[in-house]
Amino acid sequence: MTIEHRVRPAAGEPEGLLVLFHGRGADEHDLFPLLDVLDPERRLLGVTPRGPLSLPPGGAHWYAVQEIGYPDPGTFLPTYRGVSEWLDGLAEETGIGPERTVLGGFSQGAVMTYALGLGQGRPRPAALVALSGFIPTVEGFELDLEPPLPPVAIGHGTFDPVISVEFSRRAKQVLEDAGAQVLYREYPLPHAIDPRFLAELASWIASALYERATGGR
Repeated sequence: MTIEHRVRPAAGEPEGLLVLFHGRGADEHDLFPLLDVLDPERRLLGVTPRGPLSLPPGGAHWYAVQEIGYPDPGTFLPTYRGVSEWLDGLAEETGIGPERTVLGGFSQGAVMTYALGLGQGRPRPAALVALSGFIPTVEGFELDLEPPLPPVAIGHGTFDPVISVEFSRRAKQVLEDAGAQVLYREYPLPHAIDPRFLAELASWIASALYERATGGR
C-alpha cells in the first residue's frame, strides 16, 4: 500500500516527528497548515499522509463508515496494516523513532491516531492528539492499554452532529482508567477544531516530547 504524503522540514536537525491524519473526504493538504500552528518553532519534522481509499462522496478516506464507533473491518484492517508499515518505514528513513513521534488527527484521522498509537503490538509514540474522534471497535483489531501509556490530548465540539462528544468523553474515561495522562477540552462547536485548543496544544506537544526525552526528570 502506497501512502502519499506531504513533508514540512524542520528548521534545523529535527527534535522529533509530528504526523497528522486528516478527516473523512479530505487529503494530505487539509491539516498541513496546522503543522506550523502546533510546532511554530519548526523543531519537528512534520508529515501529513493521505488516506489510501477513494470512496463516496469523494476525497480520501481511511476506512468506510459502517457505524460511528465501529469502522468497517474490510477497509479499516488493511489500512491499519498499511499505515503501520508506512510509519515504521518513516521511522527507519528519518531515524526518528516512536519515542520522539507525536501522532494526531481529526475525525477519521483521530480514529487512526488511537489505533496506530494504542494498537496491540504497535510501538508507543511520545504522545497522541485526538480531535473529534473515537477509539475504534473493530473485529480483528485489539487495543493494548497496558501501562505505561503515552499522554493523550483530546478535543471535541459539544455540538458535533457527525461524531457525538460522548465518544471523546468515553475515550477520556477509558484512558484515564488505564493510567494515561489526558488533556481534555470541549468547546461549543460542531464537527470542527477550536483554534484556541491548537494554541494550547503547541506547548503541550513540546512538553510531552521533552518529558519522553528526559524520562520525566
